[in-house]
Amino acid sequence: MGRSIKKGPYIDQKLLKKVLRQKQMGDKTAIKTWARASQIPPEFVGQTIAIHNGRIFINILIQEGMVGHRLGEFAPTRTFRSHGRVVAREISKT
Repeated sequence: MGRSIKKGPYIDQKLLKKVLRQKQMGDKTAIKTWARASQIPPEFVGQTIAIHNGRIFINILIQEGMVGHRLGEFAPTRTFRSHGRVVAREISKT
């Protein structure tokens, strides 16, 4: 279930304040954040945000298509190694 329209989108206030301050100064350095649940408002477009994935920070340049999504969607927390050996054997036969 989504968030109530009455409440509006969840945007981390500290992060929003930092982004607006950087836009005003014209600074383009990445802003570090742990707020993966925060939604991306139109004010974030053009800024680089370093999103923590539990281990490292991943630099993401916010674009127009990302507006409305959550920050955590763009910093995956799990690394895909490969499928099991059975699948690898099946692929090598063909």
